[in-house]
Amino acid sequence: MYMILNPLLQNWDTPFGLPPFDKIEDKHFSDALDHTLENSLQVFNRIGEDKQTPTFENTIERMELAEKQLNDVAGVFFNLSASSSNELRRNLETEFSPKFAKYSSDIILNSKLFQRIDHLWKNRDQLALNPEQNRVLELYHRNFLRAGCDLDEKNKERLRYLREQLASLTTNFSQNILKEENEWYLEVSEDKLDGLPEYLVEGMKIAASEKNFEGYVITLNRSLIVPFLQYSSRRDLREIAYNAWVGRGANQNENNTADIIDKILKYRFELARLLGFENYSEFKLKIEMAKSPDKVRNLLEQVWQPAREQAIADRSILQDMLQEDGINDALKPWDWRYYSEKRRLVEFDYNENQVKKYFQLDLMLEAVFHCANRLFGLTFTKLDVPLYHPDCRAWEVRKDDQHLAVFIGDYFARSGKRSGAWCSVFRSQRNLGERVRPITVNVCNFVKPEEGEPCLLSFDDTRTLFHEFGHALHSMLSEVTYESISGTSVARDFVELPSQLFEHWMELPDVLTEFGLHSETGEPIPDSLLSKVL
Repeated sequence: MYMILNPLLQNWDTPFGLPPFDKIEDKHFSDALDHTLENSLQVFNRIGEDKQTPTFENTIERMELAEKQLNDVAGVFFNLSASSSNELRRNLETEFSPKFAKYSSDIILNSKLFQRIDHLWKNRDQLALNPEQNRVLELYHRNFLRAGCDLDEKNKERLRYLREQLASLTTNFSQNILKEENEWYLEVSEDKLDGLPEYLVEGMKIAASEKNFEGYVITLNRSLIVPFLQYSSRRDLREIAYNAWVGRGANQNENNTADIIDKILKYRFELARLLGFENYSEFKLKIEMAKSPDKVRNLLEQVWQPAREQAIADRSILQDMLQEDGINDALKPWDWRYYSEKRRLVEFDYNENQVKKYFQLDLMLEAVFHCANRLFGLTFTKLDVPLYHPDCRAWEVRKDDQHLAVFIGDYFARSGKRSGAWCSVFRSQRNLGERVRPITVNVCNFVKPEEGEPCLLSFDDTRTLFHEFGHALHSMLSEVTYESISGTSVARDFVELPSQLFEHWMELPDVLTEFGLHSETGEPIPDSLLSKVL
């Protein structure tokens, strides 16, 4: 009866098949994950035991559909674990990471399943497959071989162990870093706010209130700590903040990651050697565009020397500025951002505080949608639907007057959210059996403004907004039959191309003059400032 009442396992009779966020509780995840893992594994096992001659339809297409419900449930759980973590979700993630690794090994080391895939691969020229089917078959065959399905049983068991250990270790590493970011803070008294812009002071005040303090605190959220290092005139506080930021996971406490990292490196090396590679880098890069560690190193060495020479020249200038401030000391890492900002003001008359007033989050979102409309004919309509956090917002995306996707934006920093910015999906696109459109989410960590005030972005923040939406477009514009190759399921060193291309549309002068409006006066960004930004 409990399973029947679990909203994660019911048909999602919601607008556009959105997860029923208003009904899902943390207590629902454990049983739903166990249930869907078991059911999906049974489907894969039945495919492997099938006595019929393998066909693309009775093998590959059945495998493609075997994880429909599991993907829905796992999509909700792991998205929430990244963006709205709490103690119960962290404990569940610790519990289920090795379970997912075991589940994956049970499938990909299933020799009967591989025999069917191998039969199809060897006879692919007689199957009359279209290019998409050929690619899907190639990936299944390659992935099974790379997983070690052709090894003897002793080595297969060792692979299982290594994968489960690595799943637990990488989860523990991420959780330790998140705990460090959530736990650390630096109280800053009012007399030590010199040089800090108004938006940062407001953000520090909000951060203090979230920790039940009066006054101001700096946390390890990027949207607070980066501008603090950029503007604080207090070198002693910058040193404390910088060391806390780069020292995440390296402190002598329960969150220390040294032993975790050591084991990850050891187990990755052993896994790679079991699979016939010299090292883990060679194993990972074999299927990427880069192909080999040597090619990666060659590329890095091409840019290393010019970058080093420029850094040395910059250091000399910043060192002089430090001494002009009466500080008889060498330039330290916590000085770089502060004096670089002062240099921008002196040499280029560039004041980021002035610039931010023209980059309001809501208007920059309009700019993002405007560019997507110009490029791809997309339209966006705000949705009034339950979401997983009050800060989230959602839009229906349409193209040629047809539903294309649901896009969710989760833009503000909060406790329990992983640092950085990313794009993910609650559901991927596919056309196998039915037309399924994606539910895509962009997650950022901008400082949440006070009630009724606009969220002001830096130029870099705005670039992040456009960048992540480039990933979202990659997901939402996907139009393939098979989920395994939909959206961003591409080579990892290709996946950044659409996002980096879309970034550049924010630099169009006509886009910035239309949407870069002053937060107080409503005036468009002047040409004199626009030229400095671009």
